[in-house]
Amino acid sequence: MLDKTYNPGEIEARWYDHWEGSGAFKCGQRPDAQPYTIVIPPPNVTGSLHVGHALNNTLQDILIRFERLRGKDALWQPGTDHAGIATQMVVERELAKENTSRRDLGREAFVKRVWQWKEESGGKITRQLRRLGSSCDWSRERFTMDEGLSAAVLKVFVDYYRAGLIYRDKRLVNWDPKLHTAISDLEVESREENGHLWYFRYPVEGEEGRHLVVATTRPETMLGDTAVAVHPEDERYKDLVGRHVILPLVGRRLPIVADEWADPEQGSGAVKITPAHDFNDFEVGKRHDLEMVNIFDREAVLNDNAPEAYRGLDRYEARKRVVADLEEQGLVEKIEPHVHMLPYGDRSGVVIEPWLTDQWYVDAETLAQEAIRAVEDGRTRFFPKNWEKTYYEWMRNIQPWCISRQLWWGHQIPAWYDEAGNVYVAESAEAAQAEAGAGVALRRDPDVLDTWFSSALWPFSTLGWPEETPELARFYPTSTLVTAFDIIFFWVARMMMSGLYFRGEVPFKNVYITSLVRDAQGKKMSKSLGNVIDPLDYIDKYGADALRFTLAAMESQGRDIKLAESRVEGYRNFGTKLWNAARFLEMNGCVGGTGDFDPATARLTVNRWIVSETAKAAGAVTAALEAFRFNDAADAIYHFTWGTFCDWYLELIKPVLTGDDEGDAEEARRTAAWAADQILALLHPFMPFITEELWHALAGARETDLILAHWPELSEELIDEGAADEIGWVIRMVSEIRTGRAEANVPAGAKIPAYLKGAGADTASRLATHGGMIERLARLESLTANEDAATDGTLQLVVDEATVILPLAGVIDLAEERARLNKAIDKTSKEIKVLSGRLKNPGYLEKAPEHIVAEARERLAAEQQTAEKLQAALERLG
Repeated sequence: MLDKTYNPGEIEARWYDHWEGSGAFKCGQRPDAQPYTIVIPPPNVTGSLHVGHALNNTLQDILIRFERLRGKDALWQPGTDHAGIATQMVVERELAKENTSRRDLGREAFVKRVWQWKEESGGKITRQLRRLGSSCDWSRERFTMDEGLSAAVLKVFVDYYRAGLIYRDKRLVNWDPKLHTAISDLEVESREENGHLWYFRYPVEGEEGRHLVVATTRPETMLGDTAVAVHPEDERYKDLVGRHVILPLVGRRLPIVADEWADPEQGSGAVKITPAHDFNDFEVGKRHDLEMVNIFDREAVLNDNAPEAYRGLDRYEARKRVVADLEEQGLVEKIEPHVHMLPYGDRSGVVIEPWLTDQWYVDAETLAQEAIRAVEDGRTRFFPKNWEKTYYEWMRNIQPWCISRQLWWGHQIPAWYDEAGNVYVAESAEAAQAEAGAGVALRRDPDVLDTWFSSALWPFSTLGWPEETPELARFYPTSTLVTAFDIIFFWVARMMMSGLYFRGEVPFKNVYITSLVRDAQGKKMSKSLGNVIDPLDYIDKYGADALRFTLAAMESQGRDIKLAESRVEGYRNFGTKLWNAARFLEMNGCVGGTGDFDPATARLTVNRWIVSETAKAAGAVTAALEAFRFNDAADAIYHFTWGTFCDWYLELIKPVLTGDDEGDAEEARRTAAWAADQILALLHPFMPFITEELWHALAGARETDLILAHWPELSEELIDEGAADEIGWVIRMVSEIRTGRAEANVPAGAKIPAYLKGAGADTASRLATHGGMIERLARLESLTANEDAATDGTLQLVVDEATVILPLAGVIDLAEERARLNKAIDKTSKEIKVLSGRLKNPGYLEKAPEHIVAEARERLAAEQQTAEKLQAALERLG
């Protein structure tokens, strides 16, 4: 027997251990079936489960369980990312506690120490994914630095290099002056800060007393200026284009160039150009062949390219000195307060410096062309489709991809240099030596590859490439990728490029971009706001099934998720509702498995109705999941389970189950058990634990676990519109009477007579068949047709063409009830007036935070709906 209380914590760990131990997650067990593949976005090995992971992996697991139930050979390929900079920092912090550092250890010993940390502490995130219910094939778990993936990385680098697609160049990078490495744009965090805009006067050469005024937020970088730009159409400066200004404090002649980067509406319209320390200026510098003067070292300290007075100064100290010296020379026009965005390293917490340095690059523009065409011609599709626009925008404006990092943890670049500076790229030191010649001393490049370089190979390297494995042949290209919008460029686009180049096929057919999870008020989660939600807290409190269903139910394409704990609690209650329904079935003998039951043979209208509604629900859930409409799928199975099955069907069959006709009772038992089985299968992708538990509880011995059972594929011939109309009428009749009673404050225990007036032939026939059922469910003393029923002192309800008349005299005080309703209507009307006025006020709309305005609109809609209900209730009182 099922326990009286549903306890998620008791069943979840038990069933997960059973599934994993029995091999239920493993691919390859259906060799004749169609393959279905998802590769997990590999979480950082340093990571722990956050709410974004919970959403992303819930959706992946829903798809995998759905397709596994549909009979496919499903592979969810798991693994973790070595997370170069993040992992190195974790281990460096550990070393600092021991009063040592990576440089004290040396590279080889440090890397060994990181591997040791990975083995001891790197499995936290995968253990947490198991708690969520993720049915990955853990027997195939990969790591971006395991032996096989490392071989793939080496081959890709060498092949790209030999094809001219990898090269070394001096360009600007995001330089972290604390960690001493280039970092990707994704590792840069923009923060809004209050600063200043300094206006400096640069003397025009050969024209005494004339100056060109330039504005800057970074005075110290003026020491690296190599030009001033003005807009070609700016009449103020047309006579100066081609001439020079003299750079104060330095004395360098700076050409005045015409370039559209200069905005005549901003500042003075003249812009100082520092190609070595600003990404936009770098592009201007390339267009005009300007000198690039790098004035910082790797610590962001001024180097020997700066005038002697500033060498060795920190960039902020140099800023103060430059401003003071220019003021002394009378060359500061003005200083204005200025709010601007500053780039910070998300790991180091220091301001990032655009820095000119030698790095390795991938020719991303060449590789992007086929990746663009693959989306244009539909080989890969984005859901929602609007993300294709973002993909195209990035890909059509793609820059060379900087792939080198100045770290020790990661894939060391397979390039060796001789004493003359010649480079030898090869998959091994032996191959490089053979290329250089015996006896030539070689030194390996100390840099490692950007983490995204190895993860770009994930869809095929995890399947065994560069070996031509059976798994690669069967599961590539993969079916669906589920990921977040912020890595469309960093990961999705790069997987597209590498997959097409090395395999000749797109890496995935569909890309589903998840919503952003915000807090209950719609605010982005951040540690500073203190509103970060830990999904494990919700799992501990409400169970993984409740959290999973919440995330799926709120995952609507193109809309952010406002995650409130009350929603998770509500879906835990849904689990409880399902549990209690199963206990009812168990106690009434509606169990035993239904493999030999043909739902098409049901005779009773109520059974034909539930069979019909089950077929409709199965079709709706299937269609929604196929279209990645997770919220629609969850909504369909939720309302069918809670409303149609639990609230109505089980209530409607109670008299049948306890009646004298054993044939009818047996049909109801078998139909109820069959419908319950379909519900458990349809719910399983969303709520795998409770459905597996009930699947076994409601049958003596199943042939298989639910995870490996069959998805409901029900014929449209099971849909019975006649039964739907008939039972639909019963439900409408009971619902209207219940609502009317509640609105009129009729005591719940009061049994009153009811009369039906104006009933047609169909309604009269239905009344004769189902009158007793309606009386029981609506708490009526009787329900009879009566065309002469008086209407004074009654509650009148319209159901289809007929009117239900409930005499209330003596049951409630009608005058008092009318007064109560009028008072409530008045109060609601006043609230509507206040809210409407507020939302029509331009000042309020301009000043109030967006989420406050949204809440006001929601409150107004709710009050208007309440007013309509109250008015209708008043009108129904005769």
